[in-house]
Amino acid sequence: MIIDTHHHLWRPERGYTWLDAPELATIRRPFTPADLTAELTAAGVTGTVLVEGGRCHRDEAAEFLGYAADTAPILAVVTWLDVAADDVSATVAAHRRSRGGDFLIGVRSQVQGEADPDYLDRAGVRRGLAEIAAAGLTFDLVIRADQLPAAARAARAVPQLRFVLDHLGKPRIDQGTAGLRSWRGPLAAFAANPNVTAKLSGLVTEAGPGWSAEELRPFVEVAVEEFGADRLMFGSDWPVCLLRSDYAGVLRALTAALPPLPDRDRHEILAGTAVRTYDLARRLLPTQPG
Repeated sequence: MIIDTHHHLWRPERGYTWLDAPELATIRRPFTPADLTAELTAAGVTGTVLVEGGRCHRDEAAEFLGYAADTAPILAVVTWLDVAADDVSATVAAHRRSRGGDFLIGVRSQVQGEADPDYLDRAGVRRGLAEIAAAGLTFDLVIRADQLPAAARAARAVPQLRFVLDHLGKPRIDQGTAGLRSWRGPLAAFAANPNVTAKLSGLVTEAGPGWSAEELRPFVEVAVEEFGADRLMFGSDWPVCLLRSDYAGVLRALTAALPPLPDRDRHEILAGTAVRTYDLARRLLPTQPG
């Protein structure tokens, strides 16, 4: 079993303005559930978690939950939510009333877009995180490496919330040893919190053009050391990954970058951690008669 815990779908004309950047021309096109299903079938991936795509609009949630209701491999959805808003609980409740609302498993804010490295320390943000925890959802962290210390403090301050670190906090893999050195300490401080999990996702993009699995390996090894296999998950970051690699190439790169591990640990990274973190067993197990 392989679970992809991080991919996107989008139609650029629906407000994905970040795709206007010239260097993103190759992915500035629609990516649909049908496109996703074809990739999963070719790569032998069992199911996925669909994550908000940077549109930062509430209408995206209903669209994505509808995709999940209609697309068997999409097992859960992480929608966008303004974590500092005054209506976090009401917004979550409204999403759950939408068609496909029972596929809602987590939320994400575009924290990486905040200039303040201490954004997660703000009182309004902490209030929102507590409401997300009370709603029984996870909180995906899309942050820069310099925001990891604040993320560690937030995880300590809201221990009842499951934090999921996307893309390992975006280490500067393109800087090699220097990037590893500046990122490792803050990552370790974050990983020391028992209520955090991380995704081995987005790494080929951080590695830059001409990347190789060898460049990824030191960062993956640190992640395995700090989190352990039972708190790490695979994510393709498709279609963003297409800037560097096709879908199958990302999966091959991850398996090549992993250190030698027992079969159980490899299973945890490729599926087991995802099933626990995102409560996917109910989607994967066949319905019992009677």
